[in-house]
Amino acid sequence: MNPDIERLKLIFIGLFVAGAIGVGAWQIGWEGPRRACEGQGKWWDYSQRVCAQPVLISDITGRTIQDKQAEAEAQAAIGRQPAPTAK
Repeated sequence: MNPDIERLKLIFIGLFVAGAIGVGAWQIGWEGPRRACEGQGKWWDYSQRVCAQPVLISDITGRTIQDKQAEAEAQAAIGRQPAPTAK
């Protein structure tokens, strides 16, 4: 058989194997953790590969949300249970 064809065959097989390993590394290193993070209702940062918990601005500033319905909706959006109301 022609040695050029044999060499090209090995090059293409090598490229295929390298691509398959790259796709596998992407799935294991980035896609799997992203899906697990977003499944928990958190935020995934691709650049640093960090799963972060969303925080309400009122938690940072100390200012409370005056409208109780809006506060309940904001807490539900980040996955928190609303605070129990005193009777």
